Order: sequence, then structure tokens, then C-alpha cells
Amino acid sequence: MQQLDIINMFLKASLIVKLVMMMLVCFSLTSWFIVFNKFLLYRSTRQESAEFLDDFWKSRNLAEAYKSARESYSCPEANIFSTGFTELQKLSRIQKPGEETLEMRLANMDNLKRALDKAQNIEVHRLGKSLAFLATTGSATPFIGLFGTVWGIMSSFKDIGMRGSASLAVVAPGISEALVATAAGLAVAIPAVVFYNHFSNRLEGLENEMSRFISDFLNLVERDIITRRPEMKR
Repeated sequence: MQQLDIINMFLKASLIVKLVMMMLVCFSLTSWFIVFNKFLLYRSTRQESAEFLDDFWKSRNLAEAYKSARESYSCPEANIFSTGFTELQKLSRIQKPGEETLEMRLANMDNLKRALDKAQNIEVHRLGKSLAFLATTGSATPFIGLFGTVWGIMSSFKDIGMRGSASLAVVAPGISEALVATAAGLAVAIPAVVFYNHFSNRLEGLENEMSRFISDFLNLVERDIITRRPEMKR
């Protein structure tokens, strides 16, 4: 029984099919590099988020929580909190004691909300960076492989015309070599789609957790900072 030799088929394929296969290899290597990095990033993010949130709710004041946040580089909640704490410090420098009104308090909350929303968008973009490449790989590589297959089959029919024979022995090698491109395209696309969906779901979960933290943080600020105006340690 003749064994399937992919390398030998690749070497015997036409130049266009070889270029298609090399392109698919580049897509595959880049996709797996992204998958590996995202796996490490989301794992460290999950661990640091759990540690920071635990420290945050145990902190006696916002300044103490800020020290903990500066030690959490991969934690989106920590980065969001750092942005919010910095914004609160700016607002406290601008206002003079005894001159605060209800309108000023509402304006402060609006400024804080905008700063937190911007920080959340930055974190979502950071965590979701390169996921679009996985989506592109999943949708494009099957068609790239199909293009290589069609081109290979065209070359096979050209050889049939030149040899004047349409026997299976003449047609089968060229067509089998061409079909390898389609198989390669699917082999690249399927893992990319699977991991894209997996990481997209994880990113959506992280985004929901960020939204919940922002809501809790705003409630805390409105109750303990805007209402009672305790002093923040710098």
C-alpha cells in the first residue's frame, strides 16, 4: 500500500501551490504564537485579578489599594482603579475645601465615569489584541487552500492535454498534490476558529468583570469620597 508523502507532494507541486502552502504555514505559525501568548496572558490576568480584588476589599483606604494596584501589571481592574484614583487626586487638587456644591459633585462623578470607561476600553483593546488575526485566519485560509487546489487541478488538466491521456495514473498524482492545499487550509482554519471563539468568550467574561468592578468602585467613591469627603493619602 502506497503511503501518503506530504513532503514529496509539496516538492512536486507547481510554484503557485508551493506559494499557497508556504502562506498557510505562515498563517499557522502566527496563529499558534498568538494562541500561546493569549493563553499565558489570560491565565496571569485571572490570577492577578483575583489577588488584586482580594487586596482591594481588604484595604483600609484607597491609597492602600493603589499601592496594591501598582504591583498588578496584568490585572485590568488594577489598571482601571489606578486611572480612577489618579483622576480623583486631580479633582481633589482643583477643588477648595468648603466650596463644593451638588453640581460640582455630579460633575466630578461624570469626569470619573468617563475616565473609568476610557480605561476599560484600553484594557479590552489590550486583552483582545491580535484576536482579529485568528478570525481572519479562520475565514480566509480555507479559501486560500482552495485556490491552491483549483490551480493544481488546472495544471493537472493541462498535463492531460499535453500527454493526450486521461488515465487514472496520469490524473491522480497531480490532483492528490492539489488537494493537499485544501486539507492544509482546513488544518490551519479549524484551530484558529476554535481558539478565537474560546478567547472571545474569555474576553467577554473579563469585560463583564471589569464593568462590575467599575460599578462597585463608583458606588464606593460616591458613598465614601463624594458624600463624606475623607482625606486621601498621597
